[in-house]
Amino acid sequence: MRGRVWGRRRPRCGRARSASAVRDARGQASIELLGLLPLVAVIALVAMTFVASHGAGEQAGEAAEAGALALLQGGDASPRDAAEHALDEPTRKRATITISGRTVHVRVRPRLALPIPGLADELAGEAKAVAGP
Repeated sequence: MRGRVWGRRRPRCGRARSASAVRDARGQASIELLGLLPLVAVIALVAMTFVASHGAGEQAGEAAEAGALALLQGGDASPRDAAEHALDEPTRKRATITISGRTVHVRVRPRLALPIPGLADELAGEAKAVAGP
């Protein structure tokens, strides 16, 4: 008979696992996964924070360019109004627009998922556009 030695069953490669050992291993894996979920959530929030910061910089650049174009075109359009209209409504509330001579400076604080005081100010996007010499 194959697999039997002296009336006993010969062990296979490795240890045979009982059904309870398999359930215990699955339970252990579930507990380890639950332990990692908070770490994964924090990493995702940090990634979203950096994406929001980059987006704020892009929005600030677009608004600064719109304000500088309004300065170049002259007419009735105010550079501040042009810069504000380049931003959507929620972003306007988080934006600071400064016009000094022919320079438009826009600073946009990102909307963050992490409620850490002062973090939005540190990660704010800034842009400056100059309307000619």
